[in-house]
Amino acid sequence: MPPTRPRVSFFFDLASPWTYLAAERVDRRFANVRWQPAIGEALPGGRDTAAQRRAVEERAEELQMPLVWPEALPTAGRSAMRVAALAAERGRAAEFVLAASRPAFCGGYDVDDPEILAEAAAAADLGLAECLQAAGELRRDGPLEQAALRLLSQGADALPVLVVGRALFCGEHRLAEAAAAVNGGRVAPPRPARRTFGG
Repeated sequence: MPPTRPRVSFFFDLASPWTYLAAERVDRRFANVRWQPAIGEALPGGRDTAAQRRAVEERAEELQMPLVWPEALPTAGRSAMRVAALAAERGRAAEFVLAASRPAFCGGYDVDDPEILAEAAAAADLGLAECLQAAGELRRDGPLEQAALRLLSQGADALPVLVVGRALFCGEHRLAEAAAAVNGGRVAPPRPARRTFGG
């Protein structure tokens, strides 16, 4: 009998450019991954600083990914994260995250803009009315913050985080390590990219 693959969860924050840099590769490298929203402000590495921006720009250039800074950073993202929580409940978070992060960090759009939310919701097969309702539901903020605090208590210092079984891989740069852990030390070939809005 082949060994059971460990459970994989991907914790993300749409306000984080690191999520944008990681999301496409997570979608392609990991099968059956659970996408889980968490507010990165609760973690030490979640603060928007000039040094962080330089590091993101260097990493985007290294990955050959376009990067345009949204003017609304670092305050944007709460409405989008509430909708991401709804998408996660429906098992559609990957589609939503990919469709929301591309215009935000490839085009510089505010991820909380209702038009961006509507486009991303459509890509994730979420209804427009329920998407806009979720965007304004303050009750969703508590669980998002608690998810980050749980990660912090387990040793995480920044998002995104991949949890493979009980092991945490913190940061976009550790995706390859996480993929190898899932595959028993072997790095599996990536799957084709998912087609969503903006891609």
